[in-house]
Amino acid sequence: MPGGTAARTPLQVRFGRSINRFVETPSFTFRLERVKSLRERAEERAQEDLANELRLRLRGEAMLLAANHAASEAVQTAREVTFAPASAGDLLAAQAYIERAQRDRADAALDLDRRDVEVAARRTALQSAARDRQVMDKLEQRQRADHDREWARRAQGDLDEIALSVHRRANAAAGLRSVA
Repeated sequence: MPGGTAARTPLQVRFGRSINRFVETPSFTFRLERVKSLRERAEERAQEDLANELRLRLRGEAMLLAANHAASEAVQTAREVTFAPASAGDLLAAQAYIERAQRDRADAALDLDRRDVEVAARRTALQSAARDRQVMDKLEQRQRADHDREWARRAQGDLDEIALSVHRRANAAAGLRSVA
């Protein structure tokens, strides 16, 4: 109200009752919500770990490709050295270059194999975390359905009582009319 003071009603409910007195069914509360939330966080963490391992595996794959390229370049360089006039030192250096490139390639292949094992482990961990979360989801759905069924049963009982009392009143009224 402009210029006037209006009585304000508090927005907070001070009593433990519902604002609407005609609400029959209480809302469903899942008592294991914290556990469910922990399982969801664990699944998210497992997804992040898998993504990180996949990124590292891609980097390992790139390193293996680079090592393969370096090894083939080393072999090509050694061919050029052997067909050209070269000293024994040049031949030894070319051989050492080839061996080092092949060692690097073998190390990169071994590292990629390790990454594959880590990716598989992370994928298994993600599947386990997802399964744990799904168990909680199914449990919540089952409890929610039980809650809804129980309150539907109670509401049906109340409706049956109302119908029975209406029927009895109608019969009593009909009985009074026939006597009079």
